[in-house]
Amino acid sequence: MSARPIPSAGVVCFRASDVLLVRRATAPRAGEWSLPGGRLEAGETPREAALRELREETGVTARLLDLIEVVNLPDGDGPGFEIHDFAAAWLSGEPRPGGDVDRARFLPLEAALDAVAWAKTREVIVRARALVPR
Repeated sequence: MSARPIPSAGVVCFRASDVLLVRRATAPRAGEWSLPGGRLEAGETPREAALRELREETGVTARLLDLIEVVNLPDGDGPGFEIHDFAAAWLSGEPRPGGDVDRARFLPLEAALDAVAWAKTREVIVRARALVPR
């Protein structure tokens, strides 16, 4: 019997038309550009985890909008991750890497889509763009 995926949360944060990306310093997907996010802590809701991870990994604060999708990210032979991805609108802060990321920056939408390796993340970013006021 395989282990259940690890509950996690991610944020597609827009500042005007730019999207916030982080480059992962650790597995899974080390060295790849992705969305800020991570595991839920005990007693935390996906929304709470999304905001905490955004702040820890980038120093940015945002207003969460809607849940975009719950995505399953395989992790080799491990249990993988069940990621609750939220659309968000930037409120304050300039990106600076923290936690398990070594880079954090806002990129124009097309550049962000080009930088992200995983097709599912690109899909989530495009879906989030439609939910965030411009």
